[in-house]
Formats: sequence, structure tokens, C-alpha cells
Amino acid sequence: MKRNKLTEDDLDLLNSKKGLTALLQNDKVDVHRALADIKYAVELRRKQEELIKLQSWVIKNDLEVVILFEGRDAAGKGGAIRRITQYINPRHFRIVALNIPTEDEKKQWFFQRYINQLPKPGEIVFFDRSWYNRAVVEPVNGFCTKKEYKVFMGQVNDFERMIQESGTHLIKFYLSITKKEQAKRFAEIKSDPRKRWKITPVDEKAQELWDLYTEYKTKMFTQTDTKISPWKIVDANRKSGARMETIDHILKTIPYK
Repeated sequence: MKRNKLTEDDLDLLNSKKGLTALLQNDKVDVHRALADIKYAVELRRKQEELIKLQSWVIKNDLEVVILFEGRDAAGKGGAIRRITQYINPRHFRIVALNIPTEDEKKQWFFQRYINQLPKPGEIVFFDRSWYNRAVVEPVNGFCTKKEYKVFMGQVNDFERMIQESGTHLIKFYLSITKKEQAKRFAEIKSDPRKRWKITPVDEKAQELWDLYTEYKTKMFTQTDTKISPWKIVDANRKSGARMETIDHILKTIPYK
């Protein structure tokens, strides 16, 4: 494919400190790849500055924001959250990634432990997986009964409506990847000693149970993609593009001044 000629602005970017770093980070210099990387870095930085403004507005007005990240294993949920929170005030946001429920939590109303994690005034809470575990992961892997699944699906829309009617902003992301891309990412994780801990027994069965995950995911979208609480489905096969799209959607959805 014929590539476009470099403009003066492109050359200025490549001659910057970040541009030179991007050019020299690989043994084989690829000018167009380096240019794409630096444009991404510059645009990401600009959007992150907007996120700081958004958070300042949330703090000033004592608002509450909940942002859910769902998606298949290795879809890039954690990476997207890290880019969003990289420069915002750590005293006014939390990342929630709950473990399996305790025996006491199993006896509570299912939503109780999530209610305990909702934001206080002036706070943003990011859920790296959320109550929607019961919509997909739990029934696929046999972690809940059919009755528990049915009760959840009958209550979740009312639960989210009550959250929003109380004044909380709610955003729901689903990061979508292909089966081939998931297999590729699993292989990369397993080959990296620094990341092997990320692979869980549930992850090990993800490829085998792909079609069943798809079935429950489709049911989830059909029943919980509502007018007041819609899903934002993000193509996450390209991580950088997915991260930009999630930030854009947050900036567009929350009416910060």
C-alpha cells in the first residue's frame, strides 16, 4: 500500500523528543509506525488533560460516577482503565476488582457487595468486571444456579435505574475481541514471566467455552441495553484504538463544564 508523504507537521512531531524516542525504540526504523505512535501519544495526552478537567468538575459538584468495564478475558479492560486514570487525582477515584464472594457475601442480596463499593460524593469508581459477572462468567462456568441467574436478570435494570435516579452517572463498556485475538493474547501472556499470574483457571477454559460465552453475552445485551443505561461496545482488537474510544465516550457522555 502506498503511504502518504510526510507533512511539515509530521516532521515536527518526528523531530520532537517523543518522536525521536519512537523512531529509535526498535532496531529497524519505521518512520510511519513511529509517526503513528507519536500521534497516538500526543492525542492520548490531550484527552487525559480533559479527563483531569472532568474529574475536577465531579469533585467540585460532589457528583458520583460509576464506569463499568466488561469483556472477554484478555480484552484489555485493565489497560484501558490505567490510561484513563493515569493522571487524575488518586484521592478521588477507585478501581474495584472484586474477588469471589465470601461465605457471608453469598448469603447477602447479590447486589449488596457492589452497593458497598459505589462512589461517595466527588468520586469516580471504575469496576474492572462488575455485577455483570452473573450475566456471563458465572452461568458459563457453573458458578451460579439457573434461579440465581434468572433473579439477577430480572433485577439488574431496576438496580441500575435506582443508581441513576439517585444522581449517579453510569457508563457501561463492553470491550469486544475476536477468538483469534484472544488466543494470541493468551499466548503472549503465558510467554512472559511477568504476566503469567494473569492467567486463571477460568481463562484457561475461555477458548473452549467461546460459543457459550457468546450466547450469554447476547442475552445480556438483549435484556440490559436500555435507553437510560445503554452498553457502549468497543472494538478492542487494537488496544490503542479501544483506549481512545473509551476516553472519548466518557468525555462525551459526562456533561462536565
